[in-house]
Amino acid sequence: MKYTQLGRTGLKVSRLTLGTMNFGPLTNEPDSHAIMDAALDAGINYFDTANVYGWDENKGRTEEILGTWFTKGGERRDKVVLATKVYGNMATDGKPAWPNHDLLSAVNIRRSVEASLKRLQTDYIDIYQFHHIDRRTPFDEIWQAIDTLVTQGKILYAGSSNFPGYKIAQANEVAARRGSYGLVSEQCLYNLAERSAEMEVIPAAQDYGLGVIPWSPLHSGLLGGVLKKEGEGKRRTGGRAAEELAKPEKRARVQAYEDLLDKHGLAPGEVALAWLLTRPGITGPIVGPRTPEQLTSALRAVDLDLSDELLESLDEIFPGPGPSPESFAW
Repeated sequence: MKYTQLGRTGLKVSRLTLGTMNFGPLTNEPDSHAIMDAALDAGINYFDTANVYGWDENKGRTEEILGTWFTKGGERRDKVVLATKVYGNMATDGKPAWPNHDLLSAVNIRRSVEASLKRLQTDYIDIYQFHHIDRRTPFDEIWQAIDTLVTQGKILYAGSSNFPGYKIAQANEVAARRGSYGLVSEQCLYNLAERSAEMEVIPAAQDYGLGVIPWSPLHSGLLGGVLKKEGEGKRRTGGRAAEELAKPEKRARVQAYEDLLDKHGLAPGEVALAWLLTRPGITGPIVGPRTPEQLTSALRAVDLDLSDELLESLDEIFPGPGPSPESFAW
């Protein structure tokens, strides 16, 4: 495994992040533990989760699965850089959140940290992330809550997820004014097929020293060889990938992508991950394996060298938006 600094921090993290969203809903506890053991054995030290994972009636279940894994010992907790998130409504049965039981008020941040620590069976969280922007809560209040938790030793760093560039700037300018450390990471949707983050989110993150952690690196399977799997009867495409493939232009691009990699003898999913590792400002993508085999495939991407010729061909198939503001101003 290769490692890099997380943004401007001194924290070393693996170039792949283990995403745990499937643990509970799609992968049972024993298999989830086996995948985490395999990831740790392979050198992945950055694990990402969220308080709402488990979804619906089982919100919090994913954090609980990590917690029981940590209790197995073997320095599991000490070896892992643990990231979780706050924002979502934790109510079940489709009920609305009780007042102050969601979003980013100081009250909910404090309550949510305590609940996550209990489920995770740990006394600290390395990176506590805001899962979305909260338009109603000022950053002064958010940083007051975060600084208190840092002083208490319950969290070490704060990160963001799904923030636009201007909110990254706003958050860190308020933090600087207060003498707070500010955001150290941003998780955003970014992959070969969805490159809008290149316009403002990634440049803002770079300017403010945030590590960028792309989620959905295969764009819901669209970049994982979906057309070939469809043709072989191995996969029935649904969700976002099906919506994209219903558009003739998008389907043609995916076909060109698969044809290009077939010519080079490369696996589409591994190339999609390896491409992200070549991009400026990227710490490492989140991979969310449902099986050990999927984890093994993702690990191969770390050592996959993409030629300049191949990178140029990928840009031709999936062109980026260009820099901001030139891409829309001139």
